[in-house]
Amino acid sequence: MLADKDRIFTNIYGFDSPWLDGAKARGDWDNTKKLIEMGREKIVDEMKESGLRGRGGAGFPTGVKWSFMPKEIGDRPHYLVINADEGEPGTCKDREIMRSEPHKLIEGALVASFAMGAHAAYCYVRGEFHHEIASLQKAVDEAYEAGLIGDDACGTGWKFDFYVHSGAGAYICGEETSLIESLEGKKGQPRLKPPFPAGVGVWGCPTTVNNVESIAVAPTILRRGADWFSGIGRPNNVGTKLFNISGHVNQPCTVEEEMGIPLKELIEKHAGGVRGGWDNLLAIIPGGASVPILPKSICDTVLMDFDSLREVRSGLGTAAIMVMDQSTDVIKAIARLSAFYKHESCGQCTPCREGTGWMSRVMQRMVTGNAHVDEIDTLEEVTRQVEGHTICALGDAAAWPIQGLIRHFRPEMEKRILDFQARSQAAE
Repeated sequence: MLADKDRIFTNIYGFDSPWLDGAKARGDWDNTKKLIEMGREKIVDEMKESGLRGRGGAGFPTGVKWSFMPKEIGDRPHYLVINADEGEPGTCKDREIMRSEPHKLIEGALVASFAMGAHAAYCYVRGEFHHEIASLQKAVDEAYEAGLIGDDACGTGWKFDFYVHSGAGAYICGEETSLIESLEGKKGQPRLKPPFPAGVGVWGCPTTVNNVESIAVAPTILRRGADWFSGIGRPNNVGTKLFNISGHVNQPCTVEEEMGIPLKELIEKHAGGVRGGWDNLLAIIPGGASVPILPKSICDTVLMDFDSLREVRSGLGTAAIMVMDQSTDVIKAIARLSAFYKHESCGQCTPCREGTGWMSRVMQRMVTGNAHVDEIDTLEEVTRQVEGHTICALGDAAAWPIQGLIRHFRPEMEKRILDFQARSQAAE
């Protein structure tokens, strides 16, 4: 359980002012010049030692990602791009940061940009987040006015500009290379890698794309030290994390907790427990819509971190926990996600373009039971043909929820099909 003294986001509920005076009172912008004076290599090394893994879903070590940027700044400028698209169903953590703690994000962007030799950061915000865009822009204006960013950021002599860019409502733009394409004014479609963004990113320049939470925690880690952050949680799964808890709980919330907290404890302590009690639980999607569903038997004991969830063939993802009680039609729930991925496929890769539509249509029939039992195996086989055969991970995201459903709820699917067949025969 996370101690209050170890919390990074102390205003995540917006009870206090999100603006500069309130942010400074909470410790933001506290001698940021000293952090910059650590030097580029020291900042990157400290982030590596902290063990911070990216909070956008993939869990790649943040400090390592920063180190991929060229050490020398040549003819092409370096850029930091902050992914605030947050289009994953169930995920709503980054919007809380932009709404209630925007200065943490801006200070983090300054420190991260300096560490990577970037004089500009672009924050690509999901277009529907009107309030968050306005909040972040106001905080940016405050930071410019106070001299915290601009031509002489925090009196360091480092020129740094922060731009807020509104997206156009496409889930695919949460993928880093699609985001870069969109930022350049093109249709949001993934790029082949290599070249990786650190070599050829936005406008053909070295670029690092990081999630909002990954950037926002950086100044606190540097102030308190890598040892402090790495001392929270379990090895390789360290630090604090924002968790979203939604669905059939008594108190849906976003909460900061330590990595590796038991899923059951997290829900009962912060979300008021499952509606109707823990025994009324059917299943949980633990990391946003793209990770496989878990039945209650696994949820009883699983820990909320990257490795624990991978061991049970799911994932931490964005740590967006969607709780389903016994009243849930689990087949219909997964069919709804399947329809979402069909809608959001950019259409560039044939397995995803054709596969997401086919999977969605079959899942709609599975909801009513208008299918044959052997089609369940066919459906799983198609998910395997889509998974891992696309430029970006949207194909995987469309396949995994269906794989999780078949893995844990196949008897329910078979029963529905047999019931439909029985009704059809009785009606003849």
